[in-house]
Order: sequence, then C-alpha cells, then structure tokens
Amino acid sequence: MTVQRPPLPEALVAQARSYADGDAEPAEPRDAATVVLLRPGASSSPAGPEIYLLRRQTSMAFAGGMCVFPGGGVDPRDYADELVDRGLWAGPSPAEWAERLGVDEPKARALVCAAVRETFEESGVLLAGTDADEVVADTTGDDWEADRVALETRELSMTAFLEKRSLVLRTDLLGPWSGWLTPVFEPRRYRTWFFVARLPEGQVTRDVSTESSAVTWTAAMDAVEQVEQRQILMMPPTWLTCLDVGQHADPAAVLAESRGRHVEIFMPEVVPDGDDFILSTPPHCSALMAAR
Repeated sequence: MTVQRPPLPEALVAQARSYADGDAEPAEPRDAATVVLLRPGASSSPAGPEIYLLRRQTSMAFAGGMCVFPGGGVDPRDYADELVDRGLWAGPSPAEWAERLGVDEPKARALVCAAVRETFEESGVLLAGTDADEVVADTTGDDWEADRVALETRELSMTAFLEKRSLVLRTDLLGPWSGWLTPVFEPRRYRTWFFVARLPEGQVTRDVSTESSAVTWTAAMDAVEQVEQRQILMMPPTWLTCLDVGQHADPAAVLAESRGRHVEIFMPEVVPDGDDFILSTPPHCSALMAAR
C-alpha cells in the first residue's frame, strides 16, 4: 500500500511561504555526516539488515526525541590534511571520495573523517585498523573510553588519536548513500551526507552518547513500521533511509549498492497534496513509498 504522509501543520506551511516570498532569511546550513551501522538480521526475517538507532534527548534543540543514526557536524579539525600526508588514511583516496560525494577534496576528507569520528563518539564503533587489511577488534576497554571522551570533548583530534594508537582510517569500510539538506524554513539547518557501514567483526555498540536517551538495534523495515504506527519518531530522511536500506537482504547487499552511488544533495520543499501540503521526496524514495 502507498504510505499516506500526514499533512504539514498550517503554521509550518505559512513559515515556508514567508521564505519563498523572500520575507525571511534562511539559516546557513552546517555540513554534517551520519552513518547507518549495519549488521545481519535474523535469517528467517524478510525485514532487511539490522540498523543501529539512537533516540535523541527530548531536550535537544534539533530533532529532540527523534530516532537517528550516529553522526554530527563536521569539526574544523576534520579538515586536517595530515591524515593523508602522515599515512593515516587507507582505502579510496580523497579525490575518489570527492567524486562520489559531489564535493571538493578537502570537504570529502573532512566528511569521511567526521563520519568515522562521530560513529566512534556516539556508538563506540571504530572504523580503523593497524593497516589497510586489519580492523580494530575491541574498543570496550577503559583506555578506549578515555580516548572516546577526549574526542567527544574536542580535547583530542582524530589525527592525534590515530597517531597515538598507530592506526589508519579505514575509509573503505564506508559506502556513500545519500545527501539531505534541511528545508529553508527550519531555524537549524544541516547539509548531511549519509554513509553506510557494516559493524566490524568483534566490535560491539555501546550506549555512550550524551545526546541520546536510548539506543537499539532493529531490522530496517521494522523501524519503518514503527514510525508508521507512531511507536517511534524519525525525521523524513532517517525514515526514508531505513526504507531504502530495508530493500536489501543483508549488509553485504547494502554495501554493494553503495559502491555505485554518487551523492546528490536533496532539499525537501513544501508541495501540495490535494487540499493539504506535504514535504517532497526524491523520485527514487517516492517510488519506494508507493510500493509499500
């Protein structure tokens, strides 16, 4: 069945019109990266791979109470070119990432760095290894937690962290997925690149983020249904990503799909839907919704 999206509140529609008419100045969006962590679902379930979700504290100014993937804003230190110059980068080059993400090389390097850093900060999962063929197997010790907190509080940069641990960033463990820009009428705006990554063997997620009130692993399509039944809350890009990922049988299939993707940033707009108004979606997502 086709998913029936609830109409936008009249106040939000009026707010959108004020920006469309030039009566209000849009906020400058901040670049961000988020990672859909994946692990195999139950072999008997058709609900797709499992995904890792955090429920944001209701007190948060942006997306309070919403279920989200690990991620956050790009830090200025994520732009450090030492990652490549000092041999701390493994996998596709910044130039290759730039082509796949639709940005220049410095921003591509920063986005990939932010994706790995934020994932470690918010889940304890680290996409890094001692070389291009190895992945850290366990990050649960007290020393790892001390480093995670130092990264989270910006006392330690990603470059310094990798050098201290004699690790390299395993950028090959990430796959590009999609890109979303917060609508112009929102007071807080983000230009977010979505990545996918499989949970490394041996590593476990931990409820460590100070921004979340709960964490969970759930099958992608089960998450979609929970949103539809109003059991949990998600912003449209998160929900649509769950729906998109849920079309694939397992993490390997998701990552195989990502290898052919090139990100184009999409900004939802207010569009008419009969007598009401809704937010627009990319054509490919609209097709997925129509097939529900």
